Amino acid sequence: MKPQQSIADMPAPSREDEQAEVIRRLEEDIIFGRFAPGSRLVEDTLMQRYDASRHFVRQALFQLERQGIVLREKNIGATVRFYSAVEVRQIYEVREMLTRQAALMIPLPAPPGLIEQLVELQRQYCARADAQDLRGIHETNDAFHVALFSACGNPYLVRSLQDYMNLTLPMRAKNLADKDGLALSRRQHELMIELLKGRDGWALAQLCVDHMQFSKSDYLGRIAEDRGKP
Repeated sequence: MKPQQSIADMPAPSREDEQAEVIRRLEEDIIFGRFAPGSRLVEDTLMQRYDASRHFVRQALFQLERQGIVLREKNIGATVRFYSAVEVRQIYEVREMLTRQAALMIPLPAPPGLIEQLVELQRQYCARADAQDLRGIHETNDAFHVALFSACGNPYLVRSLQDYMNLTLPMRAKNLADKDGLALSRRQHELMIELLKGRDGWALAQLCVDHMQFSKSDYLGRIAEDRGKP
């Protein structure tokens, strides 16, 4: 029997692993609302928070800037990207159009393989929700939607949808930690699976669009509340 490897014998994390961990932790702090929209991201503070080098922190900021989560401006530095109410509505208008079109292109009734894949992803999603694993909830939620929309058969449309899913991360991920929002999301996922077994593509498309309204309304409410504070 092979002896169990001790922690001391395990290889040290590579520089790539360390960098990925800093990016992951900073992304989580932003998308789950620990850093509010518009707040400054000071390198020295982040270095202490993540026990990371300045190089790793800067690379994390660059990566999240590319994702549209962080904004870097001359003489100001890095801040959590703040979207105005107008920008939020415009972004969601595009995401809703892409979502509706992708849903309408899914052949119905959907293949049994797709149904089985979504049922398994929904099982994982519910397990992460029950465990209050925010990162797991976010990852399985996105995996569910990518699997669903990939059935439209147009990889370019799916890629565009993924870009907008990433763009709306700060607007929607915090909602996954909300008890009511999470319960609604779970019910709507289950209904999507049921509609995939039928032939009403318009009902499926409308549900997919309705599915994102709770998080949009929640974010708009939060930024209005923040703006109203003295």
